[in-house]
Amino acid sequence: MRNILTIARKELKTYFTSPIAYIVLAIGGVIFGFFFYSALAFFVQRGMEMEMYGRGMPMNVNEYVVRPLLLNLSVISLFLVPMITMRLYAEEKRSGTIELLLTSPVRDLELVLGKLLAAFLLFGGILLVALINLSLLFFFGNADWKPLLAGLLGLALLGTAFLSLGMLLSTFTRNQIVAGSLTFGLFLMLWVADWVSSYSSTTVGQVASYISVTTHIENFAKGVIDLRDVVYYLSVIFLGVFLTHRSLESLRWRS
Repeated sequence: MRNILTIARKELKTYFTSPIAYIVLAIGGVIFGFFFYSALAFFVQRGMEMEMYGRGMPMNVNEYVVRPLLLNLSVISLFLVPMITMRLYAEEKRSGTIELLLTSPVRDLELVLGKLLAAFLLFGGILLVALINLSLLFFFGNADWKPLLAGLLGLALLGTAFLSLGMLLSTFTRNQIVAGSLTFGLFLMLWVADWVSSYSSTTVGQVASYISVTTHIENFAKGVIDLRDVVYYLSVIFLGVFLTHRSLESLRWRS
């Protein structure tokens, strides 16, 4: 455990001594802030229109604001996670420090988990910025915190799954741009895989729907924690960590 934390601290220091962490947090904060303002403005305007036309039915803050924002945050993750993971191993290979890591008294699994933990902590900063914005709804509105926590849990699982896959792809190349492009391409395919189910009800369509990340994040955004969705994300995380571990083992043998 000590080695994992040491590697995580080293990676976090690297993130914040380069522009990556500041760019990721700034982009995430600005885009989410815009989404938050737009969703809140729409909510207020729709409420005023309903009162003007004599429709006094109260609007649900979670349905009109929190749920769309959580889904929007998952879209933001689609673009920002490749920026976080693209350098994890590609930069080590480019600079030649990968040989030092592979020959150090640290097990490959500890190296993988340490880098994944550092990447998750940076991703957690994006979630924290979003949570600060959403907390305003509890001071000035009547939002329900339980669906919000379920949504944040789903985003944490989604983000970790993305990070584990991006980390794997980073082991395949020494070029950060190539690693980032491959990662974004894979994420995009996983995002739109559910489209197959709209025109195909065969086994292929069902499988495509299951492997799509959008199928599983929607329940969390609604405040529903389904065990099948949790198992899906944990399976992707395990697969990403396992394959990254195997990829490092192959690098060790080749070096």
